[in-house]
Formats: sequence, C-alpha cells, structure tokens
Amino acid sequence: MRKQYGLTQIDLSAKAGVGLRFVRELEQGKQALRMDKVNQVLNLFGAELAPAPMDRSKLEL
Repeated sequence: MRKQYGLTQIDLSAKAGVGLRFVRELEQGKQALRMDKVNQVLNLFGAELAPAPMDRSKLEL
C-alpha cells in the first residue's frame, strides 16, 4: 500500500510517527512487532489490527 500511495519508507515512518527501522522490519515480515506501532501504520490506510475469532475445528489438542 505504501508504494500504491507513492510513499517512500521515510515518508511513511514520518507520517505514521514510527521509526524508519520499524517500517523496514514490518515490510520484511519480522514476526515480532509491537501491535500499537503496526496500528499506527495501518491507520494511515484506514485499517487496524484486531483480534479475530479462531476456527476451533482446526485446533490440535
């Protein structure tokens, strides 16, 4: 989405109020990121990260 809006990583980090390193790690798929910072970025695009119900039929107990 960043590229669709013509934003550089630097632009995105400034507009979202997060560090450039965070944007790079987010785009590289780092597995452990702070949800509040992810939401700061997503909010620019009208989205947010939120809990969703799991399909319990797929759980292995």
